[in-house]
Amino acid sequence: MRTPKLLYPDERIIYKPELSACPHCGGSLVMCNYLAWDKTVQTLDSVLSIASRPGLCADPTCPGHHMRLLSAEGQQIAPPRFTYGYDVLARIGWLRQERRDTYAEIRGDLAHKIQISESHVRYLYQQVYLPLLACRERQYWARLAQTASQYGGLIIALDGLAPEGGEPQLWFIRELLNGLTLRSGWLSRFDQLTFEAFLEPLRHLPWPVLAVLSDKQKGLPQAVAAVLPDARHHFCHAHYLKNLAEPLAKADSAFKVELRKAVRREVGLLIRAKTVSDVPQPSLLTVTGLLPDSPPSTSETTDSQTGSVATQNSEAAVVDEVVTQLLRHTRYLLTLKGRPPFRLAGIATYQRLQSVMALTGELLAHRYEPRLTRLSDGLRLALAPFTDEYQALRQGETWLRDIDHILETAKDNLSTGQQVAHRLRVHLDSLLALPDLSPRLDTFRHHLNKVSTSYWPGLFHCYDIEELPRTNNDLESHFRDTQRRLLRTTGQKGQTRRALQRIGAWELLPRPPTEAKCLAALREVTGDQLAQERQRWRRHQQRFRLHTRSVRRVNAQFDRLRKQWFALASTSTG
Repeated sequence: MRTPKLLYPDERIIYKPELSACPHCGGSLVMCNYLAWDKTVQTLDSVLSIASRPGLCADPTCPGHHMRLLSAEGQQIAPPRFTYGYDVLARIGWLRQERRDTYAEIRGDLAHKIQISESHVRYLYQQVYLPLLACRERQYWARLAQTASQYGGLIIALDGLAPEGGEPQLWFIRELLNGLTLRSGWLSRFDQLTFEAFLEPLRHLPWPVLAVLSDKQKGLPQAVAAVLPDARHHFCHAHYLKNLAEPLAKADSAFKVELRKAVRREVGLLIRAKTVSDVPQPSLLTVTGLLPDSPPSTSETTDSQTGSVATQNSEAAVVDEVVTQLLRHTRYLLTLKGRPPFRLAGIATYQRLQSVMALTGELLAHRYEPRLTRLSDGLRLALAPFTDEYQALRQGETWLRDIDHILETAKDNLSTGQQVAHRLRVHLDSLLALPDLSPRLDTFRHHLNKVSTSYWPGLFHCYDIEELPRTNNDLESHFRDTQRRLLRTTGQKGQTRRALQRIGAWELLPRPPTEAKCLAALREVTGDQLAQERQRWRRHQQRFRLHTRSVRRVNAQFDRLRKQWFALASTSTG
């Protein structure tokens, strides 16, 4: 049984309508002899007992006679049917989204001001604050109109988060000129008809859509052409370059695997050695806590003024330190990861292993050391068979960087789309005309030409529309920031994915820059708007009724399903 809160109001306030005349006929208002609502509200500053006495037009023939006018000031204390003030909701949202606090941390921050539980903090954030934030976003229709009149139309960015575990994919449409969210929601299919349904409301905007920025998702160009035939559909250059680099990235990944095997075969035992010194070393490294290791003595510490790397004044210690660092670095290089299109791990590993080999040669020319000799000879033997393959991969990477340079510098030089298209076409034709290439490079240059041809109609609009960016990186960065914030507050990747699946469309909404502006924006939301958005939120949550490990909750849902089923007319089961 839930324990009722014992609240003792600090003040009793009865609000009356601010209007003294009927807004329909201008006649006088009379006060009703009852209270429209009467409740106790917890705010960050005090506990209030508030009520509102409605007013109505005294003229029974007035078309607004049936209306009951309430106090606008009273309605800005707390949302309808809630006993926590807007300032409490704004503080919960601010702590969650800006400070990235957990629900327990938020409850601890509010505990000395109001009576609230951790579960109620979660409820208020998810079911009240986020819907209020969505309603707040819809308050800026005038700002959207101002942007459209200033630039002659709108520029929108469209992108989706990768789906997790077969769940629907979260897609997001944002206006680039002012950052407003036009649409966000989940798509269970990714074909032309689904994208057309998602984009359909844009067709009915009172302003033209100048351009659309997106990836070249299958079915999406056709949907944009059908819904927004007059808009220029610009394809993200980052996605274009990534698709260009796909075969090169695969070849580089295989190259890295074979290179790593060869290096481990030649110097694996050396770089995996627990100790590089003939003097026995402890297996226990640094320990701290209630029973920490003793700190090193003053005589053993590094002399920062002389820049010496020795921990003891002996040549053997210096040699051990240098060799140990080189072996650790070599072992680290075998773990490098790639990120196409330009961060290719195989190429980077080969180049940096060559740098290690060159350094060991310099050191050995000054002083002989058997372990350095084994490292240098082993790296030379391991890298020698991969020289030709490295050169081919390096050439392919150079072609990619040349294409990126053409696209990037043209934006800075204010070139037209036709001029950039001509430069890129000349570069691709020059690649196709190169003689005597290896089979890998020959296949890759034809791949560059094929992908570029498929992207060609949407690659160059950004040079003719000043405010249209080359890439969709801002929207993707917004996705990553939201995921990082949720990971901080949830603490688990699994919970982060579940949060994106269940409330991601609301979590991605931009928020006001300060807590004060957030409070002011929330107070402008009407009760009807909040009720509609909360209904939208609850309808989406219905999908996850049985997505829980709680046996109690599952059994409760089973009981509900049984009642629904047995309420149907019975039929023969045969």
